Amino acid sequence: MEQTLTAQCVKRLGRGEIHAQLVRCPSLPSLGSINKALQELLLTEQRYTAQIAEVIRRDPSLTSRLLRLVNSVYFGLTTPVNSIEEAVFYLGVRQIRQLAMVTPVIEDFQRLTRQCSFPWREFWQHCIGTAILTREVTSHVPGPTDDADYVAGLVHDIGKIVMAWAFPDHFAEIHRQALAGTHPISELEEAVLGISHSELGALYLERHRLPEVMIYTARYHHCADKAPQYRHTVAAVQLADLLLRSSKIGCSGDYVEVTRDACYAGPVWSVLLARTPEAEETLVKAALSRTLEQIPLMLEGMV
Repeated sequence: MEQTLTAQCVKRLGRGEIHAQLVRCPSLPSLGSINKALQELLLTEQRYTAQIAEVIRRDPSLTSRLLRLVNSVYFGLTTPVNSIEEAVFYLGVRQIRQLAMVTPVIEDFQRLTRQCSFPWREFWQHCIGTAILTREVTSHVPGPTDDADYVAGLVHDIGKIVMAWAFPDHFAEIHRQALAGTHPISELEEAVLGISHSELGALYLERHRLPEVMIYTARYHHCADKAPQYRHTVAAVQLADLLLRSSKIGCSGDYVEVTRDACYAGPVWSVLLARTPEAEETLVKAALSRTLEQIPLMLEGMV
């Protein structure tokens, strides 16, 4: 490894030291049960707005996000919405479910990262934006579609959050060097700490017995073509991650420039659209571009 990637103020750790500290990292309750009462209600055959609104009222944070989102510029309403029932009507079940997933997860994330200086609001925007765009990708390409893709997109960078809590000095040094934009973040993490955020996140999720799709996404979201399982979901997250970075929406902590052409030139695109006609590829790219234009306004109402 080049000398320029060696940190002077922190010691690179061995795997034993990393695992010992990882054991002390607290679990995130939201990852194990993401607002179950609301999820079960929204999955029933008959979805009554009044019932959904009643469940939402029990969670002040979710209520606040819900009203912010529906009154954001994205919806372009001339009269502000103050009623939860009205908000549910405008947003629809799909976006309510997404908000229900985002709210407890982000609050748990925030508790883990209080001691580290970093543009966390922009980081949450990157995570949520990746989740939104992952869902858009999977809706346009062949493969399974369920809430797993959205959650996988939301937590793909959980390794960075774990790193900030467990190794704050290493985290600070990594991101000091990352600002130059000359080396990928994973390369810096390996050089300074001794493990990448991808592997650290996967180990954390494994330790807390989270679903395999989340573990594989955390581990392979920079190399989806190498994922032994859930390759479709992992590739969708990788593409969404790259597109968010190319559009400079939020901040992933990786400052190496990504062009739009590069997003579609790598193996991840082949994983998603192998043997797809060029005309269809063009339509998918156009749909993703439209969603990318909307995401910043959506995020203003969610974070």
